[in-house]
Amino acid sequence: MNIIAHPFAYPLTAMVTLAALILYFWITFQVGRARMKHKVAPPHVNGPEEFLRVLRTQQNTAEQLVLYIPLLWLCAGIMGDAYAAAAGGIWPLGRLFYAMGYYLEAEKRFYGFFLNMASYFLLLAGCLVGLYGTFANI
Repeated sequence: MNIIAHPFAYPLTAMVTLAALILYFWITFQVGRARMKHKVAPPHVNGPEEFLRVLRTQQNTAEQLVLYIPLLWLCAGIMGDAYAAAAGGIWPLGRLFYAMGYYLEAEKRFYGFFLNMASYFLLLAGCLVGLYGTFANI
């Protein structure tokens, strides 16, 4: 019995979204580990610098997801599944590099930040170019 009546139109974008959410779950889990390691009990958010970098990574990633997820799905609807997944697939990789660098020291988060900005640029450019093409034909 086939539960899905029609094929899903954006499987690649869905996989990239799931990768981003799994990464966010992992980053959030790291905060719990850092709390135990540095003995920072909730709801406290003050602790040694090593703890603060892990916590700040999680907070920053949550802030960035608010921009990333809608932009990814708008781009998928405008430019198609493959383009959105390719442009948006850079973001989870950048976030991973950002987290790993930031955990070591604040200055080492640059490359991950750069990849995130590149992903945003490609997604936004895809949306704008696609919308321009749509409105130019009206």
